Order: sequence, then C-alpha cells, then structure tokens
Amino acid sequence: MYDPKSLKADEFIDHNEVLTTLEWADLHKNNRAMIDACLAKARERKGLSHREAAVLLDCALEDKNEEIFELARQIKLDFYGNRIVMFAPLYLSNHCINGCVYCPYHRKNKHITRKKLTQEEIAREVAALQDMGHKRLAIESGEHPKMNPLEYILESIQTIYSIKHKSGDIRRVNVNIAGTTVEAYRRLRDAGIGTYILFQETYHKNSYGKLHPTGPKHDYAWHTEAMDRAMEGGIDDVGLGVLFGLELYRYEFSALMMHAEHLEAVHGVGPHTISLPRIRRADDIDPDVFDNGIDDDTFAKIVAVTRLATPYTGIIISTRESRATRERVLKLGVSQISGGSRTSVGGYYEPEPEDEDSTQFEVSDNRSLDEVVNWLMELGYIPSFCTACYREGRTGDRFMSLCKSQQIQNCCHPNALITLKEYLEDYAGPRTRTLGDRLIASELGNIPKDKVRHLVGGWLHDISNGARDFRI
Repeated sequence: MYDPKSLKADEFIDHNEVLTTLEWADLHKNNRAMIDACLAKARERKGLSHREAAVLLDCALEDKNEEIFELARQIKLDFYGNRIVMFAPLYLSNHCINGCVYCPYHRKNKHITRKKLTQEEIAREVAALQDMGHKRLAIESGEHPKMNPLEYILESIQTIYSIKHKSGDIRRVNVNIAGTTVEAYRRLRDAGIGTYILFQETYHKNSYGKLHPTGPKHDYAWHTEAMDRAMEGGIDDVGLGVLFGLELYRYEFSALMMHAEHLEAVHGVGPHTISLPRIRRADDIDPDVFDNGIDDDTFAKIVAVTRLATPYTGIIISTRESRATRERVLKLGVSQISGGSRTSVGGYYEPEPEDEDSTQFEVSDNRSLDEVVNWLMELGYIPSFCTACYREGRTGDRFMSLCKSQQIQNCCHPNALITLKEYLEDYAGPRTRTLGDRLIASELGNIPKDKVRHLVGGWLHDISNGARDFRI
C-alpha cells in the first residue's frame, strides 16, 4: 500500500510500512556497517529515507551515537549557521468543538475559562508583543465554526498586520488552525500568512481515533491530508509536527519522516518546519495517563536525527521545554524557538487571574524575551527576528533551492544581524544591548562578500540613527 506520491493518507502513511520500518531498524541497531552507510549518506547533506532515519534513531552503539550528535551539529551550522529565529504564539480563542482527550480545550472541559479575543483585544495583545520586541507570531485557535470561523481568523490577521505601535510591527503571521478546504487555504494565502502549521498529534490511525473521539478532528484522513490541500491552495510553506507522548515515539518519528518524504515527492518541497513538542500538564489533562512519554536523552536524539534526515527544515522547540533542555537541543539542530510565551487567551496584555485557567499547556521556560535573547547570545547564537524571505518571495521551492544549496545563509546571516540591531535599539536591557553590539561587531566580519558587508555596516549605522526595516 505504501506510496509516497499518493494523496491518500493511508497510503503515504502506511501502517504496515511503519511497522516494517520499526522491525528493520531494530534488526540493524547494532549493525555497524548499516549505521555507517546511513551516516555516510547523511554527510552528503541531502537527507535520509524514513528507514535510514529509523536505523539511526534506534542505533545502540555509543560511539556511533556520538557521531550522530556531532554530525547534527555540523549540518545545522552548514544550513542555518549560528542563528536562532525568534517567535511567539498568540492565542485568539479557546472555544473548540473537538473532544481531543489530551487538550484542555476539549469541549467537555467545564473548568477552563472560555475566551475569544475581540479585534480590539487582539490589537492590545499585538502591541504588548511588539513592546517585547517580537516580529513573528504564530496564531492559535480552537476549532469552532460559530465562534472561530474563517472570517474571524482572516480579520484577526488583518488586525495584526495593521498595528504599528511605537517602533514595533509584526512582519510575519504563521497560522496554526484546524485543517480546512482548498478554498479556505487560498484565502489564508491571500491574507499574507507565512507558514501554515498543523500538528498531526499522532500518526497511529487507531490511536488517533481514540484520542479524537468526537468533532471534525476525528476524521484522520481529512486531518492528515491537510498539507496537500494547503499547498494546492497556494500556500508555499507548511509545518509538520507530532505531540510526543501520545503514541510510541519510534512509530511517530518514522511516520513523521514519511510525511516529509510525501511532501517532497508530490510537491517538490518538503516541510518548511518540523515542530517536536512533548505533552505537558494542563487543566483537566494529566500527561501521566499517557504511557508513551520520552526522556530527555531520547528527545535529544529525535532532534539530532530529524536534523540529519531533513537538513533543510527548520526545527522548532517551544517553551514547553525547560531552559536546560532547550540549551541541549539547540546544539543538535534546532533553528527556531519561542520566547516570553503566554499560552492563555489574552495573556500578553493582561496576566491571567489566579482563579482562571485558559492556558493550553504549562510553560516550562518562563523567562522574558530579553532574558532569552541574552541567554542565546551568551551561548554564541545570533537571535534573529528576520522575516525577509517571506517578504521577498523566497518561499516554497525558491527557499528550498537556496537552503539545499547552502546559500540561504548569504541572506539570513546579514538579516539576522540587522533585525537583532533593531531589537537592541528598541527593546533590549542595558546588559543585553552591550552583549548584542559586541556580537554584531564580531559577526559583521563573517559576512564573506565585501559589498554585502559594507551595505550591512551602513544599515546598522542607520538603525542606530532611527531608521528601520532593512533587508536583503
């Protein structure tokens, strides 16, 4: 049944192929020759098949696992350098008609405070996010055709883009909402969204049905085939993700790699991003009831092998993870993180009262955006607020061609310095600004082309004098 070019979920995520892959990986987890062959292919920086990736994930040889981690570090630097893209989630509404048993938004939960932001409240949230320094948002909303129709999402996007507060503006809105129709995706594209993100939650069809007992999300095929409809609707960049802890991680990982292969086979473009969240405690949700949680070592290896298998893809880790965990996996391939996040509806402008709970999950990293930016720079990373590729039309196959040829850094590295300088001038605390200016001065010399280096140097001077929004 397995056919990566099929548009049917049961064929491009074929259950028997996943099981065969897991058997194959287990058989070869101590096979040094097989593991070396997979690593040799990974060194070509062209990715791995789902079976090859599964072999590396299962690898039980300590010295080869060290090779996996080191190669992941190298490949991340080759494709994305030492930049880390910053973003924040913005929750619009927690009204939902689905019955997802792992999510506090499920319709039977009577404890959670139901909220939906008005456009005026969205404007306040956006201003608060701009005051933090954010330029890139990911909007989130429960699925509810009456409370959260497409028109509400489109109007909210328009509101977000329209807010110009002090020196702030949101330059890219990514969208994480339920799977919808091709026509709806066209309207989202026309609204100017960046990446369309949809977590699969679990690829195991039987488990999926049990975890989503009621509501539109119960339809496994409709949900799993959403990315194909999005790309048919003209959305160039899509983001995959699973919620680790719902099913056995080896199954989820292999199926996730198969989904990436499918997008590449059908559309010529793999996923723009892959998110790797782990289930967290939330109102009316106890993650301990799920028996499939993964430890930090396993999580780190999933990140590393994902980088080897999909070297071109942005890997996202959110504030679900602690500072220590994020610091560890940043070295292994992560390229995007959130900072200063609030997972409640309306939580940026006005902190949630203690007697209310509208959060989707508990945040493990509670630091402010400035603290996260400072921390990243102390670790040697460049916090980037860049949105240039989206605004310059470097999306879809145009972005991937530059990324796969390892040329994207010629744009992204200078743009990271430019946007970091904006952040330092407008939002950073004194210590962060001092550290950032020192980092920019050092990194400016790493721009290889004289013309670009001089151009960026001039823009940095102009930003110090009040100019904004330069990009390559």
